[in-house]
Amino acid sequence: MSGTPLAAYLTLALILFCIGLYGALTKRNTVIVLISIELMLNAVNINLVAFSKFGIVSNITGQVFTLFTISVAAAEAAVGLAILFAFYRNRKTVNIDEMDQLKY
Repeated sequence: MSGTPLAAYLTLALILFCIGLYGALTKRNTVIVLISIELMLNAVNINLVAFSKFGIVSNITGQVFTLFTISVAAAEAAVGLAILFAFYRNRKTVNIDEMDQLKY
């Protein structure tokens, strides 16, 4: 098996998820919120791979789900940044507090 126990992976994932949750809930900059969401998705990926490796039957199901999560994260980043660029072009700010109206 591996020299690293399952608890180490879960602790790392917990720390990453808590940092991402804190950033998503407290920061006002949209770029920081998107990065925080990416951190939370990476914590989920670590959990999926760790449970896939240390499960009762070691298989690649966790790696497959991780690939799907990475593709969703890439699409989320691309769409989120495109919306952010369009908003910045019209409002000249990336502050979340000022994203309260749909009209320009």
